[in-house]
Amino acid sequence: MNSQLSRLVRTELKLLAREPLAAVFVFVFPAVTMLIIGGAFGTKPDSAYDWTNPSHWYVTSYLTVVIAATGLIMVPVHLASYRERGVLRRFGAAGFPKWSFAIAELVTGLVATAVGSVVLLAVAAATYGVPDLHHPARVVAGLVLGSVAFVSIGVLLGTLLPSARSAQAVGFVLFFPSFLLGAGGPPPNALGAGLRNVASYLPLTRVTDAVRGPWLGTGTATSSLVVTGVLAAVATAVAARRSAL
Repeated sequence: MNSQLSRLVRTELKLLAREPLAAVFVFVFPAVTMLIIGGAFGTKPDSAYDWTNPSHWYVTSYLTVVIAATGLIMVPVHLASYRERGVLRRFGAAGFPKWSFAIAELVTGLVATAVGSVVLLAVAAATYGVPDLHHPARVVAGLVLGSVAFVSIGVLLGTLLPSARSAQAVGFVLFFPSFLLGAGGPPPNALGAGLRNVASYLPLTRVTDAVRGPWLGTGTATSSLVVTGVLAAVATAVAARRSAL
């Protein structure tokens, strides 16, 4: 990583640490909600949760809530505020390479996701326990590809929306249905046919399937992992083009 890019990444990480919205939705909201939902459904294996411990079901699911919060709320608001204040033009005038900002945002988003995931797992370890990891390589692939996909979607949204307030509004509209149907809400077997059909088309559902099934040992989720990989590749390519300085 060259010196300009390193400096840009360090700056972005410092600015991220000062964002209260990021702290709440990436580091606090998933962990607190996981505690509440996990406690509500207990630890007795249930058919709705593929005969696994419901609290463990939600521990693994809420890792992807961290991913969604980073990509749909944190990154778009942060980037849209830059556009609103003309910061991106100043980066370009300062001589940063055209690709540097896209890389810096990707690195920053991935770091935030990693920290948020560690916080969630630490909370889970102290309460419900962390479930045994059955297919580590697949879980890591799902987390990494899902994180890249959603951070790239966040960069794309941030380059399209004109202000931080509009990015926040759009981010919330996209986040909460994804959260409730694709990761943090009732299990698919508890949803009606219509909602289950809608959930099947959500990107977060695919990412959650790619992580949760291999982690809990309820499936390999190959198709969801492939879809997540394709989404990551397409979103990254489009976001890099849109965010070039």
